[in-house]
Amino acid sequence: MTDLVLDLFRLHSRMLASGDRLVAPLGLTSARWQILGAIITAGRPQPVAWLARDMGANRQNVQRIVNDLEEEGLVAFEPNPHHRRAQLVVLTDRGRQTFEAAMRLQAPWANELADGLALEDIETMRRVMSALRSKLDGHADAEEPA
Repeated sequence: MTDLVLDLFRLHSRMLASGDRLVAPLGLTSARWQILGAIITAGRPQPVAWLARDMGANRQNVQRIVNDLEEEGLVAFEPNPHHRRAQLVVLTDRGRQTFEAAMRLQAPWANELADGLALEDIETMRRVMSALRSKLDGHADAEEPA
């Protein structure tokens, strides 16, 4: 298991670096791209804390990146009717166009990565990673005070 974890760390670093190179011409990094994706995936405006939770990321890091995205006109903040201080994050038209451009770059990149890999192996890896994530999420929930 230790070897698997170490391989996952190395893979994660290489995926981020490759993603950074892929979307750099769009003014994005992998982290910014991931946050734009989380906003779209959410399906409705959410506060930063919820986006961070859904991403499994640190709220402060997500807030910093969302602030940068807002300065660049890719996202905007809207009032939250349920919480005065926790504004909702929404994509601007420019943010949506930038994300869509990134996804057009992503498809051939992903296909190239998958070339030569058996679909069954990809599906097995996804199931294993999902099971590990679920276990880690369960441990995180168990460690939180009641």
